[in-house]
Order: sequence, then structure tokens, then C-alpha cells
Amino acid sequence: MEKLLKYLPFHFLLCLIIGISIQYYTNGWQFGAQNLGFLTIFFMLILLLFSQLKRKKIFTLSSWVFFVFIGVLIVYNSDKRNSENYYNIHLEENVTAILTIDKILKPGNYYDKYEAEVSQINEEKTVGKVLLNIPIDSLRKTLNVDDKLFLKPSFTALIPSLNPHQFNYKEYLARQGIYHQVFVNNHQFKIVDKRSFSLYGLASKVRFEIQKSLKKYNFKDEEYAVINALLLGQRQDVSKQLINEYSRAGAIHILAVSGLHVGIVLLILNWLFKRLDTSKIGRFSKTILIITLLWMFAFIAGLSASVVRAVTMFTFVAIGQSFKRKRIVEHSLIASMFLLLLIKPLFLFDVGFQLSYLAVFGIIWVQPRLYGLWQPKVVVLDKGWQLFTVSIAAQMGILPISLYYFHQFPGLFLLSNLVIIPFLGTILIGGIIVIMLSLFEVLPQFVADSYGFVISLMNTFVSWISKQESFLFSEISMSGILMLAWYFVIIFGFLFLIEKRPKKLVFWLISIVIVQSFVFYGDFQKKKKHEFIVFHKNKKSVLGERVGDTLHVFHNLNATIIKEDKMLTSYKVGEAINLKYETRNPSIFQFKNQHIIVIDSLGIYKVNSLKNPIVILQNSPKINLERLIVTLNPKEIIADGSNYKSYIKSWQVICTNTKTPFYPTGKNGAYIIKN
Repeated sequence: MEKLLKYLPFHFLLCLIIGISIQYYTNGWQFGAQNLGFLTIFFMLILLLFSQLKRKKIFTLSSWVFFVFIGVLIVYNSDKRNSENYYNIHLEENVTAILTIDKILKPGNYYDKYEAEVSQINEEKTVGKVLLNIPIDSLRKTLNVDDKLFLKPSFTALIPSLNPHQFNYKEYLARQGIYHQVFVNNHQFKIVDKRSFSLYGLASKVRFEIQKSLKKYNFKDEEYAVINALLLGQRQDVSKQLINEYSRAGAIHILAVSGLHVGIVLLILNWLFKRLDTSKIGRFSKTILIITLLWMFAFIAGLSASVVRAVTMFTFVAIGQSFKRKRIVEHSLIASMFLLLLIKPLFLFDVGFQLSYLAVFGIIWVQPRLYGLWQPKVVVLDKGWQLFTVSIAAQMGILPISLYYFHQFPGLFLLSNLVIIPFLGTILIGGIIVIMLSLFEVLPQFVADSYGFVISLMNTFVSWISKQESFLFSEISMSGILMLAWYFVIIFGFLFLIEKRPKKLVFWLISIVIVQSFVFYGDFQKKKKHEFIVFHKNKKSVLGERVGDTLHVFHNLNATIIKEDKMLTSYKVGEAINLKYETRNPSIFQFKNQHIIVIDSLGIYKVNSLKNPIVILQNSPKINLERLIVTLNPKEIIADGSNYKSYIKSWQVICTNTKTPFYPTGKNGAYIIKN
């Protein structure tokens, strides 16, 4: 670790990450790419000057600043909104557009979803991507990558998460460069052409032919879905239940073609071509062969972002291994990460990117030391111990960040990994053979049945693991700052266990104290908190009054349904509090000195002694809102998700005319009053 910290390219990588983060979170540079480019060139000239003067400290400091500016520059340039040809600049009423399909996404409950490039607005060539939504229709053929659609779209802004601590789909799409969505019916667009050529389009065609050939062999739905995910990188057909089972078993990484799969393929290829290691020309030929085959695998898997990242990473590893030098793998990983961020800076905020590199760094740094603690003489025990230490090392690398993002820890992850991973190489190679034979229509049915049985067996085992409820630790709260603090505990704790030096012990104890301080401070702040929340729930009403570490929930849902509601679970986990479901549903609340009156479908609101209350409208009450405003003189009117949209629109007009503040939760999100 200490040698890594002294490795200069690692410093440059950190500076690049700082620059990317600064521009992403602050959007501070708004003076054009040209000016930023000139500034970067200026720093480059300063670097050259200091390198000639041989002032190492000044040169190093200038280098750091230079790479920070590079980070700012690439984020600015990658944001299509800064382009003169960004489609939004050319939007006006009744525009025509040509959208080119870039990617087929997992469909929703009602819509097929696509990532599409806005190629043209009226006669203007444009850039920028949108989310295209088309109603699901069994009679319509699914669109293909590279299809060009002519339509008259209405571009609507993406809706952010409407409740606290819910997954923010708008923010997720923004990291993909998508800021608007388009809804069109099946008769409102026309396929006019195809993009002349794209690697993604070609990969999609190859994948389509593979899928068509596999369907001839009558794989069961779940078998076909897993084969599709495992080998082709397509998870659209995997059911939510199966995804949930793999997640609860700690084996969700099996279903995404990523670093694990590519790493296993690399190990297999190294073993297959090990005879070429006897000479320099042989090693060179082996490296070229491995890199070519890795990128062929990426191509078959659809060139998805996770596959490209993994293959790029292991391409550098393969190159590094050919030199047979110490620490070359660590340096190769740093180089691959640096290159990927230069090309796609927003990869930095991708969960898959973070998990992949943290897991690999954990394996490289931790596993050899863990493995050195015991070296069994029996081959089977030795292989089992290797796999065990790899799983532990990878988990040490990703545990805090996994808890931060997913809030659960599968206690049987070791069992699932110890059983599945040893056979994953065989499953991958077997799958590639099945695909090749099926494409040439020479795949024996018994081979297809046998392979399907293996996949089905894996699904059954994962399902059994996921049902061991007592070993699944869920709803674990983890803040961002606490996650970072836990990484320091893991790093310093591991260093102390390996080196057993007093200095390392001191750092470890300090990191533990810091974690405890954050926990105590969080508990203190939590107990002071007092909030009243009108949650947004489509066609339902959910109110919450939080007192300290308890949220009292008032609702009109079924008792079983409300306890499984993801909206409330997200809030509970995010705030690390308890929920208490109230059977009574009062019509008047008092928060501090503020009265809050709830008016439901009965429309009753004549209550004496109420002055300037906050009014919550629920279940579309048939009331004369103008009369209500005159009678109550409300401080603000809130309309939750249980009201008809037509009612909300008319109430909005009345409140605008009477200059009464109006807050629809369907547009503005949950309404929160804080102490």
C-alpha cells in the first residue's frame, strides 16, 4: 500500500478524480471548452518549464494542478448540453425530430424503453440523448439498435424522486447524459432508415442471431434469461423475483457480465496458452491472442458499459502480466482506470465501476496476505482456501460501499460464492460452446438440455440460499461519511494485523473512534429531529409525523401493504429510524404552533378557532376551493397523490388567481415541515 501511494501515476489518477468531482458536483466551469483548453495548455507549458528547471516539488505540484484541470475539462466536454448543437437549443413548438436507437433498456410495466440519440431537429443536425417510451404492444416488433425514427415529439423533463431517500432515476439518467424523455404511441412514429454503421448496432445484430438460435432449443424461460444475462449481458428477460433471489444470496454479480466473468475468462486463456510463455515472441503472441479473444467476448456480450470497463481493465492486466514484473498488476489497474476516466469521466459515479475496482484492489492487496496465513498441502484444500481468501478479500473491498448503496449484507455470500464460482468458468466456457454450436445448427439437443439443467440447478441453489432469512441482514443504514470512515477502519485494521506495529495500532484505534463519533453524533441529531411529511403516493394518502427516531405513519392503505411499502422502507433505512403505524387518522394536526387540517372526500373543514392553517387535500374532495380560501385563509394548500389530476389542475388555477401558495406533491415531491 505504501509503495502504491508513492507511485506517481496514482497521484495523477487521484487529481483527475478530484477534477472530475469538482466539475460534476459544482458545474463550476461555465466559460467554454476553448478557454478551459487554453488554460490547460498554459499549465502544460508551465510543467515543461519546471521540468527544465529541475525543481521537483514545484513540478509535482504543477502536475497535480494540471490533472485537476484535465478532470474539469473532460467533464465539461462530455456534457452535451455545452455543445452548440445540443437538441434542446433548437426546440420550439411542433418540431419534427429524428431519433436513433442507441440501446434497448429493460421495459417497465407499461412501456418499452430505449436510449435514443436526437440526431436531428427539423433541418438541424443535433446531439444529445433522451429516454424514449413506447407503450408495450405484443403486435409491434421491438425496435432495434440503429433504427432511425421520424416523429413529432414532446420533450418532457425527467421527474426526480418524489419522496426522501427514494432511488433518484433522474439523477441516474443524468449520469448517462439523458435529461429529457419522450412518450409516443405506436402510430406516432415511423422507421425511416438505419444508421449506416456502428459497433453497437453490429453487436446487437450478432446478439440477435445468437438469441434466435438459442430459442430453437427450448430452454425454459428462467434458463434462457440467465444464459442471456450470463453470456450476452442482457438482463431484460430476467424476472424481478430471480434478480431479488440472486441479490439476497450475495450472487447478483453472477448475472452481470463484469470483472468476475472477464477475470475468469482471462485465467482460462492464460492456462490454455501457457505453453507460449517460453520465449519473448511467444509471450507477445499470447498477449495479442488473449486481448483479441477478450474483446471478442466483450463484443458478443453487447459492448455494455460494464463489459467494456472490465475488458479494458483486464487488457491492461494481460499486458502487465506479459512483462513479468513485480506490482505490474496494480500499475495496470491504475492505468486502465486512468484511461477509462479520460474517455468516460462519469464512470466514476457508476456503482458498477466503483464495485469492480474496489473488489479487484481488495483481491490484489488483501488476498495474498490472507492466503499466506495458511498454505494447505492437500490440493483440494489449497484451492478451497484460495477461493475463500479471494471472496473475503473482495468483500473487504466492497462491503462499506455495498451497505451504502444496497443496505443489506447476505451472510451466506461465502457459501454461494464457494459453490458457484468454481463452476462459473465451466459454465462460461460451456455457454460459449453452446452458442457456437447453436449458431451453426449442430448443437445436440441433449447438450442443450444438460446445459439448461446446470443453469436451472444454479438457480435452484441460489433460490434456496435466498430463503435463509436469518442469514440476510437487511435495512442497514449507512451514510456516505460513515462509509468512508469504515474504509479507514478496514485499511488500518488490516495493516495492523499484517505488520503488528504500534503505529498501525494507533491509526486503527483512531479510525474506530472516528466511526464511533459519527455514530454517536448521528444518534444525537436523530433524536433532535421533528418533521411533518406529506408523502407522495399515487392514488393513496400517507402522512408522517416524525418525533426523534420514530415516524408515526397515518395512511389509508391495507395494513399488510403499508408495511411492505418501499417508499417508507427507503425513508426508514435512510434515516435509521423506526416506523409506527397509526390506526387513527386525525383530521387536525398541530406541528409546533402551526395547525394542519386534512380535508378528505367528505369535504368537512368548518372548524372554529383555526387561523391560517396548512390545508391538505386528500381523495378528491368536492369542495368550493374559493370559499374554503375565504373561510380558512390558509397559509398553504397541499394536494397529495390521492387526488384526481383534473382536480389538481383546477385547484392550481384558483390558487394562482387568489395568490394562495399551492403545492402538488405529484410535481414537487413530498411536502416536509421541519423543526
